[in-house]
Amino acid sequence: MPSHPGSLADDSDSPTQNVDVQGRGGSGSQSTPDRTLPDLDTFPVVSRGNKYEDFAPGQTMDHHWGRTVTSADNVSFSTATCAWLPLHLNVEYAKSQGHPDAVVNPMLVLCTAVGLSVEDLSESGGPFLGIDDCVFLAPVYPGDTITASSRVLSMRLSSKKPGVGIVSWRTTACNQRGDAVLELVRTNLVAARGDRPTLQK
Repeated sequence: MPSHPGSLADDSDSPTQNVDVQGRGGSGSQSTPDRTLPDLDTFPVVSRGNKYEDFAPGQTMDHHWGRTVTSADNVSFSTATCAWLPLHLNVEYAKSQGHPDAVVNPMLVLCTAVGLSVEDLSESGGPFLGIDDCVFLAPVYPGDTITASSRVLSMRLSSKKPGVGIVSWRTTACNQRGDAVLELVRTNLVAARGDRPTLQK
């Protein structure tokens, strides 16, 4: 029975080519050009995020470009965290309480605000030491866009861990109208770069 192009039928007149995933031919095969895999160990390590020396008391930073919170975000977060409050999941109930729509779970607003600040505050790494004075100032509704900014409240070198400092920031989250919806104080250990003779205490 004649074979068709591309079929798996045995064709004794056609040489068999057996090439492995790295482009080297097997025994008795026709080899394709060798494609050398990159040596990942030679890639330069690029440090990201701000170090201790990049902060100063009173310094302010506007974070990221914002995040629009959707109804899907709210429902997914609330159900995943078992927050079954009808205020977050039942539009008609929320309207009966004087709201125009379901109220976005405030813990999602908190997570969003902290997430927006990571690139500027803690991307370089360092243990998270906690949140204090967290105040939810106004409800957030699906379709609102959250932006965040932070101000350095305090900073000092760690007395127990050489080469790291402790920095606290006050972060404020606002909606698209500029109304503050959340404030919190966040503290992290932040690695020092060590490029100054005397680090700011």
